[in-house]
Amino acid sequence: MRYSCALLLLLRLAVEAAGQSYTKWVVGDTTDVSPNGYVGGLLLAGGGTDNDDAMRWMLQRAGGGDVVVLRASGTNGYNNYFFVQLGVAVNSVETIRLNNAQAAYDPYVVRQIRNAELVFIAGGDQYVYYQYWKGTPVEAALNYLLSEKKVTVGGTSAGMAILGQAYYAPSGSSLTSAQGLANPFHPNFNVLGWADFLKTPFMTHCITDTHYDQRERSGRHFAFLARLTHAYSERFFGIACNEYVAVGIDTAGQAVVFGDYPNYSDYAYFLKSNCQQPHEPELIQPNEPLTWNRQQAAVIVYAVPGTKAGANTFNLKTWESGTGGQWQHWYAVQGVLVQKAAPNGACSPVSSERSVWSTPLHVRVYPNPASERLLVEVEGALEAPMSLWLYDALGRLVWQYYGEATEHVVAVGHWPAGHYVLAAQSPQGVSKVSVLLR
Repeated sequence: MRYSCALLLLLRLAVEAAGQSYTKWVVGDTTDVSPNGYVGGLLLAGGGTDNDDAMRWMLQRAGGGDVVVLRASGTNGYNNYFFVQLGVAVNSVETIRLNNAQAAYDPYVVRQIRNAELVFIAGGDQYVYYQYWKGTPVEAALNYLLSEKKVTVGGTSAGMAILGQAYYAPSGSSLTSAQGLANPFHPNFNVLGWADFLKTPFMTHCITDTHYDQRERSGRHFAFLARLTHAYSERFFGIACNEYVAVGIDTAGQAVVFGDYPNYSDYAYFLKSNCQQPHEPELIQPNEPLTWNRQQAAVIVYAVPGTKAGANTFNLKTWESGTGGQWQHWYAVQGVLVQKAAPNGACSPVSSERSVWSTPLHVRVYPNPASERLLVEVEGALEAPMSLWLYDALGRLVWQYYGEATEHVVAVGHWPAGHYVLAAQSPQGVSKVSVLLR
């Protein structure tokens, strides 16, 4: 009977608010409390199944106070999960679904946000959050929590996507890695902003991305940094999470990574553009493949496996050190992203040698046109290993090589006839050759 009464109460609260611009569901004590034990921070979750250990870390920072879940779709799925299932005592959990943009001006919604000791932003569509909240009292209330009251704010998927001070909130189709690398000004690259929305600590020049390896988003994240660096001539940073992975950030800027590694490939990625001047990509133009090389270290990445205990870390105060992870260098030539292991996170030194873009690399391909086999020959001695990529007319990578060999026989008989492009890069220079298969 008690369960039935509680269910009826929740249904009544939802029905009563349904005619308004928002819908609410509440569990726990509806009387506002003002505990002293809450602490600030961020929880960035990559989407998919929620990580219980990360959510406990987040709830413990509420100090037994009131939790508000914000969303623009869905229902009250987080209420019982946060209030009962995780075993962390809080005064109440209230889910508020903003049904339209007018809800961001409702006094009740704004008051509940400002009174919260923890706010969690659910998944959905980050453009809706951007459209509903930007320039409204809800935006002001969230920034009050982040900057003045200093409570923990978390988000998953779309909720994580808006928690960087740089953000991507597409109004239509979401950009893919292939689109961003092939054309860094692709039409799906709309609503890329910086420093005019949420003011999250330690995220000043940082843009996030989610569902990372599952949706192959490293290329588009790289393109985000390229666009921002190009637009503002400053260094930018990134944080990305695979699904089930979450990054907890404390008030000192220490990030801990939760996941279930080594049982799964649960990684968070911390990206920073190279510190050498100029920071900008070598080639970034509309309808042109992106080239951002910077001596094969355009973006320096620390890949961190997430564990149940959150044992592996990264320092967001310096962006220079971490534990349990591995450094990588990412760069792109003619729209092809290369990710390779690096010994440390140091910036690539500014070379006193000539620019790698000033001298063409001599590459021969024959026969051309080809039907069964294609011989690729790089002329002259090389100073270091080279990279070769062959991609079709749609920009899809069909073959690649990295190493010191100067001759290659590529079997092409099983590929569709048409035009292809061979791109080659080494410290001596770069080259691009058109190839016809018939």
